[in-house]
Amino acid sequence: MRVVRVIADLRVPDVEAAKSFYTDYLGLVTEEFNMGWVARYTAPDSGANVQLVTRDATAPEDPVISVQVDDVEGAYQEAQRLGYEIVHPLTTEPWGVRRFFVRAPDGNVINIAYHRA
Repeated sequence: MRVVRVIADLRVPDVEAAKSFYTDYLGLVTEEFNMGWVARYTAPDSGANVQLVTRDATAPEDPVISVQVDDVEGAYQEAQRLGYEIVHPLTTEPWGVRRFFVRAPDGNVINIAYHRA
């Protein structure tokens, strides 16, 4: 498994209400996507980004980061082999992302995802 990108998942009560701080003040472009409960904003020059999340639509817990990988099946098998707690099983979500959530030994929930190009 190779990590392609790591994105902070910031918990907000309302994506639309939080939007202006991240776009107007920080200058992130609006938006790579907005599904109502999650939206990604990106810096136009550097590609740095952040996701604002109200509550994950399909998982029982919210992740603190999303880690995009090139082999999500391999990452899932390795997490199981190492005995890590799987919080959300390997799933192809309705919006096309294949992902699972794993709890790190420190307690943080991590979204491991593969996005088709």
